[in-house]
Amino acid sequence: MLIKPSGICKFCNSSSLHEFQAQERMLGLGGKFIYQECRNCGSLQLSNIPKDLSTYYPKDYYSFSPLVKSSPLKNLIKKVRMKLFLSGVAGLAPSYGYWLNRLEPNLKDKIADVGCGNGQLIYELHVGGFKNLHGFDPFAEGDAMLAENCYLWKKELSEADYSFDIIMMHHSFEHMSDPKQVLTDCYNHLNPGGKLLVRTPISDAKVFQEEMELWVQLDAPRHLVIPSIKGFRSVAEEIGFDLKEVVFDSEAFQFLGTELYKKGYPLSPENLDKYFTPEEQMEYKEKALLYNEKGLGDQVCFYLVKKD
Repeated sequence: MLIKPSGICKFCNSSSLHEFQAQERMLGLGGKFIYQECRNCGSLQLSNIPKDLSTYYPKDYYSFSPLVKSSPLKNLIKKVRMKLFLSGVAGLAPSYGYWLNRLEPNLKDKIADVGCGNGQLIYELHVGGFKNLHGFDPFAEGDAMLAENCYLWKKELSEADYSFDIIMMHHSFEHMSDPKQVLTDCYNHLNPGGKLLVRTPISDAKVFQEEMELWVQLDAPRHLVIPSIKGFRSVAEEIGFDLKEVVFDSEAFQFLGTELYKKGYPLSPENLDKYFTPEEQMEYKEKALLYNEKGLGDQVCFYLVKKD
C-alpha cells in the first residue's frame, strides 16, 4: 500500500512539480519509485511513499550496527583531546570537529541527536566530556542509558517533554516525510537562542543535475525528501528560524557511489575497492573538496538559530 502523493512542494508550497522515475539501487532490489522535483525551488520528494519501508532497512543497515565503546584509557585520551579542541588548540579536532566547532557548544549544554541510530555519536560526545545528551530514534530497540547522563530514547523528538540548547540531525532529515513538521518540532523543543544543525543531501548538487536518478544520494525509496538550499531556507524561515550558515561537506562518495550505479552494481565497500583504485578514490576525494569550495557538492550543514 502506498501513501497518497502530495500535490504541492513540501518546502515552498509550489504546485509546479516535475516527476521522474527512480529505483532502489543500494541493495539491488529494483522497483519503481516516482520523485517530484519542484520547478520553483528545486527540492525533491518521493511521490508515493511505501507504507512499510522495513524491506529497505535490513538488519545490517549501517545505523543499526552495535554501539562501540572504547577502553577507559582511550576514553581519557578522547576527553583530553576534546577539552583542548574546545579551548582552541589546533590540530586536535575529532573527526566531527568541523561541524561541532561551528556550534560553539558548552559541555553543560543539553544536546539532542534526532534520528541517532544506535547512539554512537552521543556516546562519543559523552566520552569527550559533554554532560547532558539525549538521542531520539523511534526505530531503536528500546530506551537505554548508554552512559551517565547519556540517554537513547525509542521515540520521536515531538514526544519529549523538555527542551534543548542544541538539536542535531545527521542525515536523518531526508528520511522523514514532513520537513515542515520536523523543523517545527525542533523549533518547539529548542530554548530561546538555541541552535539547530541539519546535515543532509541537497538537490542543488552538480552530480544530481548531471546524473539524476543515478545519483547515489537520491537513495530511493529511503530518502523521502531532499531539499534545495532555497527550499530549506523557505520552510525554515517560515517556522521562525534564522538560517545563519550553509557549509558544504560532501565527500568522494557522491562520485564513487554514482559511478557504481552507472555500472549496474549495488553499493558496498567491497565494490568500491574492487572497481576503483586507491589513486582513483583519491582523485574523487580531491574533486569533492573542489566541489565544496565552489558550492557544487551534494550535501551540506545547515546552521540555524531559534530567534529569541
